[in-house]
Amino acid sequence: MTKKRIVVLYGGKADEHPISCISAASVLNAIDTERFEPIPVGITKNGSWIVDGEDPRGWNLDNGTLPEVKAVEGSREVVLDIALGQDGFFAKNGDSLESFGHVDAVFPVLHGPFGEDGTVQGLLEMMNVPYVGCGVLASAACMDKHYTKVLLAAAGIPVAPGITLDARSYDKDSKFAANGADILAQVQAAGLEYPLFVKPSRAGSSFGVTKVETENNADELAAAVFEASKHDWRVLIEQGINGREIECAVLAPKAGEQPRVSWPGEIVLDSRATDEDSFYDFDSKYMDSSASHVEVPANLPAETLERVRQTAAKAFVAVDGMGLSRVDSFVTPDGGVMVNEINTMPGFTSISMYPKAWEATGVGYSALITELIEGILR
Repeated sequence: MTKKRIVVLYGGKADEHPISCISAASVLNAIDTERFEPIPVGITKNGSWIVDGEDPRGWNLDNGTLPEVKAVEGSREVVLDIALGQDGFFAKNGDSLESFGHVDAVFPVLHGPFGEDGTVQGLLEMMNVPYVGCGVLASAACMDKHYTKVLLAAAGIPVAPGITLDARSYDKDSKFAANGADILAQVQAAGLEYPLFVKPSRAGSSFGVTKVETENNADELAAAVFEASKHDWRVLIEQGINGREIECAVLAPKAGEQPRVSWPGEIVLDSRATDEDSFYDFDSKYMDSSASHVEVPANLPAETLERVRQTAAKAFVAVDGMGLSRVDSFVTPDGGVMVNEINTMPGFTSISMYPKAWEATGVGYSALITELIEGILR
């Protein structure tokens, strides 16, 4: 059997660059090399594509160091010829170009802007190259939490109450303190209950997220909005939900097929034993293994678990999802289900929720990668 040549893209310009590197390391270590010939292509933080850089298979977070794609001795720039499509991938050798050969598909293991937001997907669509994951519309809409909520609400799926701000005109010199009264007035007009979560609309891995607990404090709100604006000018202020955060993995490798949904899982914050106000931030996700653990299926009644699964499938269809997504929901004390966000390229390390949820549902990590790739091959 001829191996299929698969370009694995990782790194990128987003804040999630190091997490993409770790996800790609897991994929490259687990991919079935009897079926596939993976070609690792790293994207530096300034957007350059390279091959033959540092081998990502050795990357992990065990030593607390965040990996980064960098041009090193022996690495080569990647050049794309869009008109050549699947034959349009080249490595630069001085003044000449060396072809990758025919590329059967691309696995963009990219998180955040310039990777998970429809930009790379649009490039691959223009080249007519098959790729793993959601298309342009779903990728762009789900990268932007504001528009995710618009689509979900239109489909009749409950979402957290909140408002969206445009911070481009706010006073940077005062770190938005001059706009605090206006921000507070909008929160009050919307009737939002505390605590509030202030977050950038288009960012992931909890970058720029602040929990605001002091009611009617304009300065605290302004500072939180300023922090979020470092990552995106569009900022959400959402009402904190009294509920458990439950995550569900959705899988639809082949276009047009009905989505399959894993057992819902829960990230249990062990840090809440000593700090009840803690939340799932970047450090507890990736840097502190003692801060949390994964439970799949979540400890919920069977009928509630099924309601979460049905809601996740409905949300995936509502945003025109393809390939894979992780749908994150809140389950309230009365058993209600409210969708928080949809990740079209969720963390894909072997211990991330998405693979762990499928493993608990009967699909192993390597088999999951194989399904995703084979579903798009021509």
